[in-house]
Amino acid sequence: MTSPTQPSKYFRRHIALPSDHGSWVFLLSPMLIGFFASGRWTSASGYLILGSLAAFFLRQPTSMAVKAYAGRRSRQDLPAARLWMMVYGLIELFALSNLFRLGYDYLVFLAIPGLLVFAWYLWLISKRSERGQIGVDVIASGSLALAAPAALWVGLGEADPLGWWLWGLTWLQSGASIVYAFLRLEQRNLKEMPDTKMKFKLARRALLYSSFNFVAVLILSLTKMYPAFLWIPYALQWLEVLWGTFKPAVGYKPTQIGFRQLGVSTLFTVLFIVIWG
Repeated sequence: MTSPTQPSKYFRRHIALPSDHGSWVFLLSPMLIGFFASGRWTSASGYLILGSLAAFFLRQPTSMAVKAYAGRRSRQDLPAARLWMMVYGLIELFALSNLFRLGYDYLVFLAIPGLLVFAWYLWLISKRSERGQIGVDVIASGSLALAAPAALWVGLGEADPLGWWLWGLTWLQSGASIVYAFLRLEQRNLKEMPDTKMKFKLARRALLYSSFNFVAVLILSLTKMYPAFLWIPYALQWLEVLWGTFKPAVGYKPTQIGFRQLGVSTLFTVLFIVIWG
């Protein structure tokens, strides 16, 4: 007879659901931009959303399983990890089979970079080396940004080269956001407010990323390759990094940093969609 407490063996929130909530935006933002750029929503769009979310959710139980096998977590987490890996895997297969049925089999090639990055990430977990890997996170955001061309192609019904531009444009933003998030988390551990020289030293990488994005998109806008005001959302991100340089997050809570990052990324997405449209 099943005991009342037995369901907790399988239904564990920290295994079933992603723990790093901020990474949602790096998937949803490119996907929304791709859908709105195509101007069409079809049944295939629904399958793409379902499959992308299933792949995103699959990362959490898989990571927990690797940690359990590596001795970093209790083996008691394995039943729940296996269950949710199976659930999300079946949902993924359902979504992919329907995309194949509708003629979008070429989308599978966009999943290859993501699988390679995910395998790399799992290897780092097994070696206890995944924390603080800013380069890995930036590359991973690039694989998530492939949701932009996938959404565009599903909407248009063909692999239009514009998808690669959307991928690059969205990856620029997500990569800069990750570097800036690492800066803010580093700032919060400072014992006292740094002087101006130290502020810029700490923010050098974040300023470099956001400045490059702003200048590159400004040039594309001025040459009329893309909408004339597309630089505006990138200017927003640059101004946010500049503000964060002068206003270090000394003593901030991670949730404060996360919510502000989410707000800026959301506003970026809305501005991009409106200006592109």
